[in-house]
Amino acid sequence: MQVLSYDPARFTNIPDFAFAENWAAIDLGEGHKGRMHYIDEGPKDAPPVLLFHGEPSWSFLYRKMIAPLLDAGFRVLAPDLIGFGKSDKPDDIGFYTYARHVDWLTQWRAAVVPQPAALFCQDWGGLLGLNMVGTNPDGFACVVASNTFLPTGGTPSPAFLAWREFAKTSPDFDIGAVIDRATQTERSALEIAAYNAPYHDEPSKAGARAFPALVPVEDGMAGIEENKKAWEGLANYDKPFLTLFGEDDPVTGGLAPFLIERIAGAKGQPHAMLSVCGHFCQEDRPTELTQGVIDTARTAGFLS
Repeated sequence: MQVLSYDPARFTNIPDFAFAENWAAIDLGEGHKGRMHYIDEGPKDAPPVLLFHGEPSWSFLYRKMIAPLLDAGFRVLAPDLIGFGKSDKPDDIGFYTYARHVDWLTQWRAAVVPQPAALFCQDWGGLLGLNMVGTNPDGFACVVASNTFLPTGGTPSPAFLAWREFAKTSPDFDIGAVIDRATQTERSALEIAAYNAPYHDEPSKAGARAFPALVPVEDGMAGIEENKKAWEGLANYDKPFLTLFGEDDPVTGGLAPFLIERIAGAKGQPHAMLSVCGHFCQEDRPTELTQGVIDTARTAGFLS
């Protein structure tokens, strides 16, 4: 297996993304080492907010939210998951597991921002982030979740099964086109190219191809028992927990009630379903999401 490194030449024309690069060393397992790229903007002593992306995007997804979060007084951190964005990419699909992704992101958190933080998570950002909240609730001052869930088996929806099969078998797996189709607002050619920048050939797409098959939505899959254990802590999480989901997301748009009904801190929060909002809500409704993070952090007493 090869661990593919970041090629700066592929990121020379990324619109609205003039953020400094930061890197954390990650033990990938089986003797492999890697680097995780992350955005880290704002004063180091400001309240931190973590922005976790999902499949098959990268931290570019948060470019519209970072400036207003900084203006509100946050330190903003947005990592690229291993296999995504500017982070290193093992080229073996079989090397990626749910447990490893949790471990890699937990390593990053411990090294970079171990203190309590606010969290915004979407898609796999929630599959990882909500697991981390359940495992370490004291590490999170508040949570805003969008178009995500923490699965523990069951029966997957036809829409998810179609997506899983597409990610596995699509000859090209055009990631920019995937992002574009899953939004309700139009992406520019430069934006689509930016989403494609990290994934220029088949080996660089291994992580993105692997993710859908790792979602533990069917009984017996790896990750189910760990998520059941995490749900014990997540259900009892009593700090502010807000859901802002997209009405036009066919895969996860209807899953907000499963979080609202089970998580203690979700009670009484101003949950909302956002109109004209697809799966990649950060593209469609960044203003509403950003305000939700700010308001929730203020409700928690985490942000003045």
